[in-house]
Amino acid sequence: MVKKKKLPIGIDNFEKIRRDDFYYVDKTKLIEQLLDKWGEANLFTRPRRFGKSLNMSMLRHFFEIGTDPALFDGLYISQNTELCKNYMGKFPVVSISLKGINASSYEDARLLLGKVINEEARRLGYLEKSENLEESERALFRELLKPNMREDTLTYSVRELTELLEKHYGEKAIVLIDEYDVPLAKANEQGYYNEMVLLLRNLFENALKTNESLKFAVLTGCLRVAKESIFTGLNNFKVYPITKVMFDESFGFTDEEVREMLHCYQQDEHYETVKEWYDGYRFGKVDVYCPWDVINYCDEHMDDPTAKPQNYWSNTSGNDVIQHFVDGMYEGKEIAKAELEKLVNGGVVQKEIRQELTYKELYDSMDNIWSTLFMTGYLTQRGESEGNQYNLVIPNREIRNIITEHIMKMFKDDVAKDGQMVNEFCNALAAGKPEVVEQLFTEYMKKTISVRDTFVRKPTKENFYHGILLGVLSFKGGWMVQSNKEAGNGFSDIMVWIDDSDVGIVIEVKYAESDRMEEECQKALKQIEMNKYDEAFSADDIHTVLKYGIACNRKKCKVFMAK
Repeated sequence: MVKKKKLPIGIDNFEKIRRDDFYYVDKTKLIEQLLDKWGEANLFTRPRRFGKSLNMSMLRHFFEIGTDPALFDGLYISQNTELCKNYMGKFPVVSISLKGINASSYEDARLLLGKVINEEARRLGYLEKSENLEESERALFRELLKPNMREDTLTYSVRELTELLEKHYGEKAIVLIDEYDVPLAKANEQGYYNEMVLLLRNLFENALKTNESLKFAVLTGCLRVAKESIFTGLNNFKVYPITKVMFDESFGFTDEEVREMLHCYQQDEHYETVKEWYDGYRFGKVDVYCPWDVINYCDEHMDDPTAKPQNYWSNTSGNDVIQHFVDGMYEGKEIAKAELEKLVNGGVVQKEIRQELTYKELYDSMDNIWSTLFMTGYLTQRGESEGNQYNLVIPNREIRNIITEHIMKMFKDDVAKDGQMVNEFCNALAAGKPEVVEQLFTEYMKKTISVRDTFVRKPTKENFYHGILLGVLSFKGGWMVQSNKEAGNGFSDIMVWIDDSDVGIVIEVKYAESDRMEEECQKALKQIEMNKYDEAFSADDIHTVLKYGIACNRKKCKVFMAK
């Protein structure tokens, strides 16, 4: 039996993946394309968890002097023997990641950035004793090893490293800066944005502008923020956002790559599920999957083939942009609410996208929020764009779940503000008044979005209305509410025990086409009877059980009670 390779959960070190026999999806064609396109400064913008850091690690291990060529054996780039001969292991490399620059103050952030430079200087520690450097140059290098370097030293640090490396090796240096915009995002959240912009502008200008020791540079990030002059005067700068065709397969997994991975781990039968949940992102002209999701799904299902798909991506960072968008909907912005309903139901919304927002502008207006949703991966494009006008859709089931979870949270917050309506609704349920229940539940549904039949299957639509009902019942004091509880011969949707009462309530929720709502209500009541859900109450000596069948469609509902 062939031993399967380990799956690289959270590992973005190329050497570790290759040397320790982890599964690797070959993205080395990026090297060939990068050299073919040739820009002195190249920026790749992609959403989080799409392989940016691993690709940067791969670039370092390919170009850096002293690399192990065996790391690339059998990979795409190894077939290009002429390119490997001329470039593999031929250049000094400065490689830093700014993803950890997360501080509550500018001073702390500056110290963290200094630590990043310290770490890279220690990795290049041989420069301190280099016989090719003058003593004054070695002294300059020692300044980069100090934990409390001055700000002027910090802003010249990357440039100085390239100069010292060129002097040592006689070759110009390659600069790799991963997640360049994370410090800007954190600074914007904490209120020291302007200071961080100035610091990074000086750092990048010194490293990338008229630097005679620079071979070329590659940067990655989530957003392009050129408007605020982070890259002032860089006329040699090439930007490759998610809308460009070039490098469209370099980040994320293609369909072929996902099929190959699933087959390798004998999970071919899960392909349709993986596609529904994690595919659908459009980069250039290629549909790609989120690698983080696919790897985690594959790993989890090796241990438990029956495990349900999860929202892996949402747990890797905050979802502030969704919060701002949903907040806008609940602040009475009816256009946003209508458009969100359309998206959640699988529709298309056409919007003008600005790809050069500053972090300060992300949430200034609904127009900017649409652009932010697009660039950060919550929305993707479909079809051809016309100028800056893009057809936007929700890419997959996972993102739809993330959005609807935020909608449900806001709905619950809204419900909590009106305790009187909660009491009226619950009292009507307990008193056996289906007409009042129907009227009040319809009012609740008007407060949130509707789910139609163009995006999800019927059970999923039922789950949404099920969630709304649970959201209301959860605020009734003295009520014990259980969902999908095993009862009788099956699992009931909702069951309610009321303190100090001999009355129990069982509810079955159905999604119905508008002309079949009464029929679905009857089906729900029949299901309760056939599966004997009411037997769950007998152990608690409850003999009066009110049985409700509720059918929902968009903003309407029909409520029947068994006689």
